[in-house]
Amino acid sequence: MAKLYFKFGAMGSSKTAQALMTKFNYEEKGKSVLLIKPATDTRDDTVDESGNIHTVVRSRIGLFQEALAVGPSVDIREFYHRQNEQDHLDVVICDECQFLTPEQVSQMKDLADLDDVPVLCFGLRADFQTKLFPGSKRLFEIADSITEIKSVCRCGRKATVNARFDDNGQIIVEGAQVVLGGNDRYEGLCYNCYRKLIRESGQKLIY
Repeated sequence: MAKLYFKFGAMGSSKTAQALMTKFNYEEKGKSVLLIKPATDTRDDTVDESGNIHTVVRSRIGLFQEALAVGPSVDIREFYHRQNEQDHLDVVICDECQFLTPEQVSQMKDLADLDDVPVLCFGLRADFQTKLFPGSKRLFEIADSITEIKSVCRCGRKATVNARFDDNGQIIVEGAQVVLGGNDRYEGLCYNCYRKLIRESGQKLIY
């Protein structure tokens, strides 16, 4: 029986690189992969001369692949079946899965359980305030397999927090849950370093 997998890590833990390497491994075995990404994440999208938008999954180490974007209203199980009519698909890989809705995560669980299609999700656990993203919360609730992709804080401890910084490099503790950015905006830190930077900035930790 196929499973729903959740592989999570802090910023800089090479989640996207692992997603793309997993896709390569499946394809090397002759399997066809549906690579998707929530439409919320437009950081690496490109526009061609005709104005067509191309969704791209890109890692910090330079690996990239075109993917299909899914908006919050898309039923992922139905989306898979529509795509499967064109090309036989063996597996689904989703990058930046924290931006999925809880309903979409449940649809992925149905895809694994009812259609016997492996679904592998890669993404963040929590936001810059250490609060779970709705999609990640649902994955923790129903995923068949949960694996942490570990990375290192600047101090050498394990990074667990996705700290957000402003243009001047000062840590931010308030704001919208979703603000797109990469190394210019976020850094994976341990909780001790996260708290220390907040104290040094004169701000208060938000619980």
